[in-house]
Amino acid sequence: MKNYVQPGNTVTLVAPYDVTSGGGLLVGAIFGVAGGDALTGEEVEASLVGIFDLTKAASQAWSAGDKVYWDDTNKVATKTATANTLIGVAVEAVAGGAGDTIGRVRLNGSF
Repeated sequence: MKNYVQPGNTVTLVAPYDVTSGGGLLVGAIFGVAGGDALTGEEVEASLVGIFDLTKAASQAWSAGDKVYWDDTNKVATKTATANTLIGVAVEAVAGGAGDTIGRVRLNGSF
């Protein structure tokens, strides 16, 4: 096929803010997990699909199957839909204590 480019599991994006390897970034409606560190305006390879451990909103319990959103203001994954972008689903439960700040998310790869 002459017009095929790539599978699309990863894409090169311009970082809208400083991001570290493994951190989330939102470019328009595209959410990805950075494959390396990048300063604002630099290109970074971002994974659009897969299962990732992401920083989540503290004091928020998750159940497997909960929809997960990206809070681009606070740069965390959250169950709060209002003003946030859907990025995937939680694949395991996580407690809601103040120290429970990592959640496992399956990215949906769509927008």
